[in-house]
Amino acid sequence: MLIDVKTLNAIVDHKHQNPFAVLGPKLDSKNNKLTINSFLPQAKKATIVVLDTKKKYPMKKIHDDGFFQVVIEKQKKICAYKIEIIQQDDSRDEFYDSYSFSPELTDFDLHLIQEGTHYKTYEKLGAHPIEINGVRGTYFSVWAPNAVSVSVVGNFNKWNAKIHMMGALKQSGIWQIFVPGVDVGELYKFRVYTMQGGYFDKTDPYGFYAELSPNTASIVYDLKKYQWNDQQWMEERAQKQQYDKPMSIYEVHLGSWRRKENNDFYTYRELAEPLVSYVKEMGYTHIELLPVLEHPFYGSWGYQTIGYFAPTSRYGEPDDFRFFVDYCHQNDIGVILDWVPAHFPTDTHGLCFFDGTHLYEHKDPRQREHLDWKTYIYNYGRYEVKNFLISSALFWLDKYHLDGLRVDAVASMLHLNYSKPDGMWVPNKHGGHENLEAVSFVRDLNAQVLENYKGAVVIAEESTTWPGVTRSTQVGGLGFDMKWNMGWMNDILKYMSTDPIYRKYNHSIFPFCLWYAFNENFVLVLSHDEVVHGKKSLLDKMFGDYQQKFANLRLLYGFMYGHPGKKMLFMGGEFGQWQEWNHDKALDWNLLEYDSHRQIQTYVKDLNNFYKSYECLFKTDFDGNGFEWCDYKDTEFSTLSFFRKHGKQVLLFVFNFTPVARFNYLLGVPYFGEYIEIFNSDASVYGGENIGNMGKASVEDIPKYNMPYTLQLNLPALGMLVFEVKVDWDKFEERMSKLAKIAAESGPEAEPKAKSDTKVESDTKVESDTKVESDTKVESDTKVESDTKVESDTKVESDTKVESDTKVESDTKVESDTKVESDTKVESDTKVESDTKVESDTKVESDTKVESDTKVESDTKTNTKMKSDPKKGSSSQGKKKKNRKNKRNKKNKS
Repeated sequence: MLIDVKTLNAIVDHKHQNPFAVLGPKLDSKNNKLTINSFLPQAKKATIVVLDTKKKYPMKKIHDDGFFQVVIEKQKKICAYKIEIIQQDDSRDEFYDSYSFSPELTDFDLHLIQEGTHYKTYEKLGAHPIEINGVRGTYFSVWAPNAVSVSVVGNFNKWNAKIHMMGALKQSGIWQIFVPGVDVGELYKFRVYTMQGGYFDKTDPYGFYAELSPNTASIVYDLKKYQWNDQQWMEERAQKQQYDKPMSIYEVHLGSWRRKENNDFYTYRELAEPLVSYVKEMGYTHIELLPVLEHPFYGSWGYQTIGYFAPTSRYGEPDDFRFFVDYCHQNDIGVILDWVPAHFPTDTHGLCFFDGTHLYEHKDPRQREHLDWKTYIYNYGRYEVKNFLISSALFWLDKYHLDGLRVDAVASMLHLNYSKPDGMWVPNKHGGHENLEAVSFVRDLNAQVLENYKGAVVIAEESTTWPGVTRSTQVGGLGFDMKWNMGWMNDILKYMSTDPIYRKYNHSIFPFCLWYAFNENFVLVLSHDEVVHGKKSLLDKMFGDYQQKFANLRLLYGFMYGHPGKKMLFMGGEFGQWQEWNHDKALDWNLLEYDSHRQIQTYVKDLNNFYKSYECLFKTDFDGNGFEWCDYKDTEFSTLSFFRKHGKQVLLFVFNFTPVARFNYLLGVPYFGEYIEIFNSDASVYGGENIGNMGKASVEDIPKYNMPYTLQLNLPALGMLVFEVKVDWDKFEERMSKLAKIAAESGPEAEPKAKSDTKVESDTKVESDTKVESDTKVESDTKVESDTKVESDTKVESDTKVESDTKVESDTKVESDTKVESDTKVESDTKVESDTKVESDTKVESDTKVESDTKVESDTKTNTKMKSDPKKGSSSQGKKKKNRKNKRNKKNKS
């Protein structure tokens, strides 16, 4: 086989896109010849050793840079062989020829990857220790469609890019090679030669393991060896993580939860037992981990990810992390991972400018750059990029048994103009700011999780009013299971840092947060973002002196656990960390030497257990039927009360947001029964003053503030009380039946037919046995403001039609037995303001029928005080209306 000079130079100069077409065994079946070509720049001499015959065939060096060739005569098939070489330093080596092995990726694999629907690309791309034809080695592949050539380099070839040049597979942009003898633990990178003439040494985008930072090489790792012991958890997970189950999340940064005495990190395995034991003792149901995906800058807390398929090596190997997750599951603790598909760092060994072009990111800097974080934004419109990200998400659910993902910075993904001034962003094809490609990516991601990983949850950190974040993709939603409630977090933290004197002016946050509480499936969060960068710790944010800060913190946590929604608290908040979180050191566990910090820790523990003990606190988190206001209008005293309900289980929460205890506080309630005090944030065990209600509160059958019953309470300063309401359901049903009967008796069939915009503002008290039989039609904008007291047995039978804009303001007192029967029709714009007092025993019995088409329109304003016969008053008024009508007509003509 002759090789032309151009091809030979392309191989030698590392510019041939498919070296497999030239190198390796080439059979001439017509002439029964086998030609083997090898490029061995490290060799002085080379020999082919045929394995089945043990025959050796010396190779001829046909290019000074190390191109060798041998022709074996009378060979009808390709045989298994090895290459023996004498290296430049006279040392000997023997190995299998990489170019004698066929690609492992099929045409179907390539089709799905290009289409963006190969959601298990992590099983194909990257580095995979495998065995081919009885030969152990590692299969390498990488996507770099615009590269001139790509090599895999590592210790196994002394980082010489000419030894293991990869071959491009058709037009897929994927390069591959099998390197025999490379096993688990080998360092490697991809050397990517660009059209600009240079090259980059890139970390494997699909690498399972990486060197400890600041080193950047990937490490070959086998994920098939670990034996899981969490079968029971995985089988029951779908049931445990339903929307109507409790979810209380402990947010953790593994590198700073605890440290060794010399400030070194604990490994995943070393953290498993103490962290899981603590979480269980504290009553949490889940751990949420700040990103453990490999990241070069520790200070990014993991949110600037390089290795989307590798747990960071700072805390150990991949199987160590699997052990951590496994141990959590064996102890009935779920694990949620923060995952970042919104942006990536610009480190040269990472994804940016991967093959000499903007491959993973946009080419246009207005679309590419995230100005706040100095990172790059993914090009979600490119199928292979979308495939890469979805594969990453599914990888953690698949290979690490994670129970959910918390997707970071979703708002920045959805909005093209997120944190960008005009001129620095590009509208979508419709001219809007919505990132349509990102929306498609998110929907596809959530659909794949729902379809393939039963019980796994996907939570969005989304801070805007984008609609339908947690609604199904089938109805146009984004498909997330839950969403962080950022608005609630910001509002309540601002409120709790306010001087209680001024809290009454901000009381509206409470009805507001419930106004939208069921628009999405919310998680109430007090996250890591709120205790860094000068924002102070949660305890230090609270207003007041030392004791008041702790009382306010208890009040804050109590409100969170009472409010509908799942719960999440960042580590350190549970025991009242004073300082802001510092990722470079452990939490201040020494604070637990002090009573106040032990007491707040006990309080959070009891809140978690209390929360899990009452179904009404979690069964209807996303359903407004499980919540009922009691009183949110007491702005003056800054108190708040509401019910959480499920079936016949009812809890009453009462909050006092001022540092003044309220004794004998009267609260109107809709339920009669026993009110048993079951939780008090002011209990001495939590550091409070023990102000409460001796275990229960008395309810009286006296209406209060539009409620049928009154509850008398002692409210502790800056405190929360929770009462279990043993409702007298018989009495409740009896009352509801009465209300239903009253509503039925005054229903549409018994009421006058009315079309009205009437506004009535009145303190009127009506005591009457009045019987009204009428077909009266009233069309009116009448505004009545009155303190009138009417005591009457009047019977009115009428077909009267009244069309009026009359405004009546009166203190009139009418006491009468008058009987009026009339068909009178009156049309009037009269406005009457009067203090008239009419007292009459006049009885009018008449069969008189008055039929009139007279229309009276008037703007006359009358102020009178009179005591007269109603008939006379009516006659006089009629004359005035006529005069006003004439004036009105003249005015309209002008």
